[in-house]
Amino acid sequence: MAKTKFGYGWLIKWILAAILIAGGILIKLFEVQVVYATTGIAIVIFSLLRVVPLLKTLKKEVLRTINLIEIIFDTIIGGLMIYVVFSGNSTDPFWISLYGYLLAIFFYARGLIYFVSMYFFDEKTEPLKFWFHLISLTFGAVLFTLAMLNQNIMTTLGWIVLFISVAGGLYLGYDGFGGYKLYREQSKALNEAKKAAAPQPIVDKAISEPVMEEPKHKTPESEIQEPKENETPVS
Repeated sequence: MAKTKFGYGWLIKWILAAILIAGGILIKLFEVQVVYATTGIAIVIFSLLRVVPLLKTLKKEVLRTINLIEIIFDTIIGGLMIYVVFSGNSTDPFWISLYGYLLAIFFYARGLIYFVSMYFFDEKTEPLKFWFHLISLTFGAVLFTLAMLNQNIMTTLGWIVLFISVAGGLYLGYDGFGGYKLYREQSKALNEAKKAAAPQPIVDKAISEPVMEEPKHKTPESEIQEPKENETPVS
């Protein structure tokens, strides 16, 4: 019988769901600091995790160079945002206005480099990737315009991040519920299998003593009369 393997991914999903929802709430409570920090950390992670897979799969040297420059530049942008938060300058009007420009440059550069790679260097793509980078290019232009108009985009981004955090937390919680349900079913099956495999107790039965029967009276052979030869039996 194969040994049952229990999965505890549901527990990790529940913990991540709680962290995600709590993070979304904190973003609204401490809007400027958390939005700055979240954006900076996300940009750094997005940039660094792309380095090795991207450079290994790009066929042309010029594309590798362009994308490497973008990754370095994005990492600097993310690192600057993280520095602003931990230096305590995130509430300064200069850094608040600069935030919009930094985010606009990040999105616009990503979309622009994608379309340059596709159009001039014949880089293959798929529909979802195409629309994502088109939105990224448009979003970067909108952010740049809002930054020039001195619009505070952090409040809007705070609501967007809160919505994404709550939605993602609810999804992870629901997915974790399914995993927990499967875990309980496996645990129940294991307990039933152990119960079935357990040796049954032997019950001592009372041994009844054999009953001695009295032998029936037998007629002695000498008393059995044989019919005589010429005697006719009485009918």
